[in-house]
Order: sequence, then structure tokens, then C-alpha cells
Amino acid sequence: MRIATSQFQATMNRGLQDNQTHLASLTARMASGKRLQVPSDDPVTAVRLSRLNREEAIVGQYRANIAAIKIRLSTNETYLSSMVNDITQSHDLLVWAADGSNTGDDLRSMTNTMTALRDSLFYSANEKDQEGRYVFSGTLTDTAAIRYDDTQPVGSRYSFAGNTSQQKSVVGNGITQTVNVDVSGLETLLNQMDTTINELSQPGITAATPSLRAAITANMDGATLTMDAIAGKIANFGGAQNVMQTLDGNHANVSLSNKTALLDLGSLDMGEAATELNGYNLALQASYKAYSKISNLSLFNIL
Repeated sequence: MRIATSQFQATMNRGLQDNQTHLASLTARMASGKRLQVPSDDPVTAVRLSRLNREEAIVGQYRANIAAIKIRLSTNETYLSSMVNDITQSHDLLVWAADGSNTGDDLRSMTNTMTALRDSLFYSANEKDQEGRYVFSGTLTDTAAIRYDDTQPVGSRYSFAGNTSQQKSVVGNGITQTVNVDVSGLETLLNQMDTTINELSQPGITAATPSLRAAITANMDGATLTMDAIAGKIANFGGAQNVMQTLDGNHANVSLSNKTALLDLGSLDMGEAATELNGYNLALQASYKAYSKISNLSLFNIL
């Protein structure tokens, strides 16, 4: 059978180009260490890798959310613990003030300390984070949690200006965690302290003054209730921290499994690739030699 020179050359060129393409593709895969350069190299594996990468990205976001939440909860816990300390000190002072043996001067001397504790609680309630947002205002982070209005009468100057809505962050598949906290109810204690301070500073005050005793009794009850409420919030933070720790550990295990699967599916077997590369090189060399020999043949060659 006769083969035209042009047909032979076209066939050989196509074969050489195909071989060069396979060789270049294999070289690129060896350079990158990846078994797949384009999805068409292995569509099924490419889909599996895509799913694993997507899941790994989601798990990574969960872990990033957990890390941010743990920092925020820890910071909030520090602020609330400071409030508990101030309330405890104020309660101890109120117990002392309730002692009937106190003189008028003794009672008046307590005014400065009670005022300092009230102001400390007020400032702690209006703490801001590093971004300038109020920590204890619920979702109204641009609004101070406790508002003070000196035009109002004593006992009603402090009011809660935030809300009790919750901010939630996704920390797992279908799992959310509340990341904010409010200090609703603290304004009642601040007003009670304000009333007590006003009574303590009145001239001629004695331990038997009915209005003072009523203010102290109400203030002590309010301090106990508020301290219990804030301590409960701190306890919730502790439980949330434990849950976050467990979830983070679970996500870390899933991430490790994903990375192992990605490595198994996506990494190139260098030994196999080297053998394949050697085969392509030998085939290419043989093709060039055959092309050279056949190109020099002629009907006029004498055997």
C-alpha cells in the first residue's frame, strides 16, 4: 500500500505533537506535585477534591469563628468579674452601714466609697471593645448600655439604653453560639446606690433614720440579685468556653481527615510519574528516529 509523503508527514507530526503534549503535561504535574492539572484529567477525582476543599474551607471558617468567640467571651467575663467585685464591695459597705452603732460621721464617711463603686459600675457597664463598640448593649453596639440623666430625680437617673437581643455566630453545622451579653437590670442597682448615697450625705443623718434604713435594705437586696444575675452570666461563659473547646477539637479532627484525603487524592506518585516520563521520552526518541529513517526512503533506493 502506498502512503503519500504529505499524509505520512501529517501523521507523524500529529503523533509527535501528542507525545510532546503528554510529556509537557506530565512534567508540569511533576513540578507542581499535583496529580491533576485540569478537571478533565480525572473528572471524578476532581469533583471529590472540590468537595473536600469546600468542606475544609467551611471547617476553617468555623474554627476562625470559635477563636474569635473565645476571645470575646473571655474579655466579657473579665469585665463582668470586675462588676461582681464592685458589687461585692458595695454590699459589704452596706452591711457596715446597716450597723446601728454607726454615728452620723461614720455614715457620711461611706459616701465617697459608695460613689466610687457606683461610678466604677457605670463605667464598666459602658465598656467598649477595640473597635469602639459598646460591649453590653445587646445588638445596639453604637449605644451606651446605661444612660445617666441628671435632670431626673434621685433614684431614677440611670436607665438601660441597650436591648436584650442576641448576636449569634455559626460554629458548626446547624450550631450557633451567642457572642454578646447585656447588663439589663444593672440600672436598678445603680439607682438604688444613688439613693443610698443621697441618704448618706444628708445632714443630721443617723443609723436610725427610717429613709436611710429603707434605702440600705433595698440596696442590699438589689446588690444580691444583681450579683447573682451577673455571676450566672459568667457561669454561662464558662460552659460556652467548654463547648467551644470541644467543637474546635472536633473540627480539628475533621480538618486533619480532609487534608489527608486531599493529599491522597491530589498528590502525584513521583515513582509512577518518573516511569511514565521515561516511557514518553523513549517513545519520543523512537518516533524521531523512525521519522528520520522513513523520511530518507525512496522508490529509487537500491537495497
